[in-house]
Amino acid sequence: MKLVFATNNKNKFEEIRHKIGDIVQLINLNDLGFNEEIPETHMTLGENAAEKAFFIFERFKLNCFADDTGLEIKALSGNPGVFLQDMQVMNPVLRKTSKRVLKELRGIRNREAQFRTVIALVENGKLITFEGRIRGKILEERKGSKGFGYDSIFRPDGFDKTFAEMSLKKKYNFSQNSRGYQAG
Repeated sequence: MKLVFATNNKNKFEEIRHKIGDIVQLINLNDLGFNEEIPETHMTLGENAAEKAFFIFERFKLNCFADDTGLEIKALSGNPGVFLQDMQVMNPVLRKTSKRVLKELRGIRNREAQFRTVIALVENGKLITFEGRIRGKILEERKGSKGFGYDSIFRPDGFDKTFAEMSLKKKYNFSQNSRGYQAG
């Protein structure tokens, strides 16, 4: 079975492909020759994930899943949340860093946060969603060079390393045991 992961993010694709293994033939948007931006016009992670999955399903007639992730920081009233990517691209210098979050949290003691992800799977035109959360803290400085996005400033509860300091295997073992995805 061929399954499209609606992403052109190579790091994210490799992480998921590693996790899925040989269960399905996983392909990404680049494999389809699709390099356009997929619309994300909604105010919730679930609606954005579903919009992306349906967009690709309808265009290529292939089963597809898409995700949308928000970093929800308690001291910032849950922001950047669904606007996680917007926060990274507002300024080209911040695209691959987390400087803006660190700057906004400077001097704030409560650094509780969570990554919340919604995955939308469109299989034969039917939608299934899954949601997971990983709670942790935002550090005061970046640590580690692996991963992508905000991995270098987020330390999950119960661990002494950021995602960017963990090996892929450890990150996956953590994810597998802690995310608690539930179908919706």
